[in-house]
Amino acid sequence: MIRQSFAWWSFAMDPATDPGALLAGAAGAGAQGVEMLPDDLWPVALDLGLSIVTLSGHALETGFNDPARHAALRDEVRRRIDDAAAGGCEAVIVFSGSRIGDGADGPAIAACVEGLGPVVEHAKGAGVRLLLELLNSKVDHPGQQCDRTAFGAAVVRQLDDPGLRLLYDGYHMQLMEGDLSRTISDNLDLIGHVHTAGAPGRRDLDDRQEINWRAIAGLLARKGYGQWVGHEFVPRGEPVAALAQAIALFNAGAEAGVRNV
Repeated sequence: MIRQSFAWWSFAMDPATDPGALLAGAAGAGAQGVEMLPDDLWPVALDLGLSIVTLSGHALETGFNDPARHAALRDEVRRRIDDAAAGGCEAVIVFSGSRIGDGADGPAIAACVEGLGPVVEHAKGAGVRLLLELLNSKVDHPGQQCDRTAFGAAVVRQLDDPGLRLLYDGYHMQLMEGDLSRTISDNLDLIGHVHTAGAPGRRDLDDRQEINWRAIAGLLARKGYGQWVGHEFVPRGEPVAALAQAIALFNAGAEAGVRNV
């Protein structure tokens, strides 16, 4: 069965959230991990049997597409890699950053490859993976350069190191390019993590949104995908119930996908 996690920021948006209760509820709902959890809550999650799956390595607006930022970013991301290794977190998320200059993709891809190379080596030495996230520039992150699968795939392929993989966010890529099933199939060897959310709106995985996440789950299961799927949507209602529904949908899709090979 595909391992499923949830993004802390999107499920704990209510200032009145009781962290311990939400983590316990998520574990009871079938989540196996949690992402982008504040470091001080890691012991609580681990005590509940939840894996600490990801953390963000740096702010997403300024990234590795800017050679002038490489030295500072490398230092920052190395510190977060060390934090991850010390606390048992599996992966650190990195970003291209917003477009600079004329915004051309070719030089930006080359800059990301050059900038990320030494950081990947540090991560591998620490037993941590790096994930380059695909983001939409249409709604949520105007100007973000890594806003198409082709851009992120080019960085990963050119760096040619298993220590860096794509974080394929289906919500973001539905807004930018659609064609999720074929894109996932064509690039599955480069994908190290998947994020879900309903599109449009970044809400629950239900019939009010256009992505067929049950079918995506079946595709991943048929293809033998062995990495995490993280739910990163903002629940309309009670967070644990929404997470339980998403996990059940994904499990059912994966089971159907395997049966229908």
